[in-house]
Amino acid sequence: MYDNMKIATWNVNSIRTRLNRVTDWLERVSPDILCLQELKMTDDKFPVDQFTSIGYRCAVHGQKTYNGVAILSKSDPEDIKKGLDDSELDAQSRLISAVVDDIHVFSAYFPNGSEVGSDKYEYKLKWIARLSEYLKTHYSPDDRIFVCGDVNVARDDRDVENPDKWKDSVLCHPTAREAFENLLEWGLTDVFRARHDVGGMYSWWDYRMLSFPKNDGLRIDYVLATKSLAEKCLRAQIDRNERKGNKPSDHAPVIGEFDF
Repeated sequence: MYDNMKIATWNVNSIRTRLNRVTDWLERVSPDILCLQELKMTDDKFPVDQFTSIGYRCAVHGQKTYNGVAILSKSDPEDIKKGLDDSELDAQSRLISAVVDDIHVFSAYFPNGSEVGSDKYEYKLKWIARLSEYLKTHYSPDDRIFVCGDVNVARDDRDVENPDKWKDSVLCHPTAREAFENLLEWGLTDVFRARHDVGGMYSWWDYRMLSFPKNDGLRIDYVLATKSLAEKCLRAQIDRNERKGNKPSDHAPVIGEFDF
């Protein structure tokens, strides 16, 4: 059981491309748990040996070319579950959970939605509703739960550098924001927002149009926690430096630190 714990989430946009960056970051920052998204790799190709060699166990739910999520932890992940455990036939690998030292940890890659009004956008809204139902069915807000990942929703305009540019997009549309808020209302706290009430801090920047140098970003990656964990949060941060340098992901890691 941890006395102090550091948990992070990072959409790496291809673990094959970003492997050295991730292992270097793990050795430097040393989180107890790292949730990864957008692996773009099947389970059998996942570089387990590279992570175990630096002290991390792996729970993986991969997919060829697209999607894929994982949980890396210093303690053994137990009771590993993949997917949303409902009647929907869904081939997309977007959710994995594990129990790590009596804490339920979820790594989630929410659908982007492509264009508002499209079938992919309807899938996005339905997927968020399915996750909400999954939590309601299998867990209680009194449980110790982290839901971490790329939500593909900026909660409000504080989380967007240019709100007018993005207001009608799948990342900021009112229906997407409403779906995300409905998920939070079950009993999850956005720990970064709880520690940083002002805006201007982002976790994703488009590769195009010099978005990162212009800080034309959005905050769409989250560490969410149930009350018993959220009230123990010491600090939360976005490691913006990881968006710099050679072959970065378009996302930066989001980190929460907790004192139990």
